[in-house]
Amino acid sequence: MSKSLEQRISEAGNPHTMLWESQDPPIVSTPVTPEFTNWRDEQKAWRTNAVLFDQSHHMADLNIKGPDALKLIQETAINSVAKFPIDSAKQYIATNAEGQLIGDNILFRYEEDEFQAVGIPPTISWLQFHAETGGYDVELVRDNPSYCRVGGGDPLVYRFEVQGPDAMAVIGEMLGHEPPTVGFFKGTRFNIAGKMVRALRHGMAGEPGFEFVVPWEDRQPVIDAVLEAGAKHGMIRVGGRAYLTNSLESGWLPRPLPAFYSGESTKAFREWLPADDVDSAVSLGGSFYSENIEDYYFSPYDVGYGKVMRFDHDFIGRDALEAQKAAGLDEKNKKVTLQWNAEDTAKCWASMFGEGPKAKFFNLPIAHYATYHYDRVEDASGNCVGRSLHTGYSANFESMLSISVVDAAHAEPGTELTVVWGEPTPSAKVQVEDHVQFKIRATVHPAPIDQHAREKYRKNA
Repeated sequence: MSKSLEQRISEAGNPHTMLWESQDPPIVSTPVTPEFTNWRDEQKAWRTNAVLFDQSHHMADLNIKGPDALKLIQETAINSVAKFPIDSAKQYIATNAEGQLIGDNILFRYEEDEFQAVGIPPTISWLQFHAETGGYDVELVRDNPSYCRVGGGDPLVYRFEVQGPDAMAVIGEMLGHEPPTVGFFKGTRFNIAGKMVRALRHGMAGEPGFEFVVPWEDRQPVIDAVLEAGAKHGMIRVGGRAYLTNSLESGWLPRPLPAFYSGESTKAFREWLPADDVDSAVSLGGSFYSENIEDYYFSPYDVGYGKVMRFDHDFIGRDALEAQKAAGLDEKNKKVTLQWNAEDTAKCWASMFGEGPKAKFFNLPIAHYATYHYDRVEDASGNCVGRSLHTGYSANFESMLSISVVDAAHAEPGTELTVVWGEPTPSAKVQVEDHVQFKIRATVHPAPIDQHAREKYRKNA
């Protein structure tokens, strides 16, 4: 019998040591062409015309079908499924029994008893574990991201998105008629090049658009149709490098550490998950350091999910989350966007040239070098007041941005905080060179930082 995640943690001594000193290479999220033009122009294009995202390779899919499919979702999701029509989607959000965040994904309802969960692996594995061990009458089909698909091969579906101010013109050209009016996160079905294609109304960067899904074997005529339509309207294809930055502008936090690496309530999950699974072979890095792994966990309230939580059903973590709310902890922290000071960032970058202490190198446009990246956020007195997680460069804002969680007292837009860049003592991770920490001033902005995404996108969708 193969080892489990629980055994791997035990051998390391504790979950923090396992993750902090991980020798597993950084996850390469997608084999999609890195750049079709250059990532700066590709970023700008989703604000100015129309772009095409290829989303086929970097997410896991879990198809759930059977009489207990809705029951499984209801008993594991903090948000309500009381209203969940066919051809629509929800943001599925899960916690452990202590009310700590496992993560989120997108959940599509295809038929009365058929759903598909799509996202990074943690919540997909969480759903699969409960489906297989909880006595639910469901059938599962899982397809892992291309970077960790055992045996390689192609995905089961081709998933792509057309987004931007001119997206509807491209989609109308592709369909041969005006696109129908579809509400935000509502779905429909189109006939494109003779193929039935599922479509969901939303946009990753907070601009208008549709996400499309078609079986992999039917993809080529659909690809040809969208490229032909796009060519008539100046559509830009976005590569893998720019794609990973769109959430910096839309305010979504893509990789909080899932709260299943410790605790008695998730022990059965750790014993179920193989030691070579993608969620076992991950790393933790950044300037925020604590040997208590639970200091890296979040409540759904911390990251803004309190607004979609509903106590109209029983679910894992409900009692703990109700207790958090009763104690006022639902307003303790707030998700924000930090805009890094240009002068300080430039000094950090310039340290690699010539003599003197060197900062931890940061890649562009996405800067983090571990699967789960946490940087320390300080106030003017050097006190830790938050954690900065998702960091990268936006050509639209001409600056480094990071999606962060800070305490509510320091979350007012315009507040100046400091992000610490680099590990306190460089770890043994293969991607970490000898370096010293740099402190970079950063200004608090709302999440999303983009005003259109924050104020108009959902209203106009």
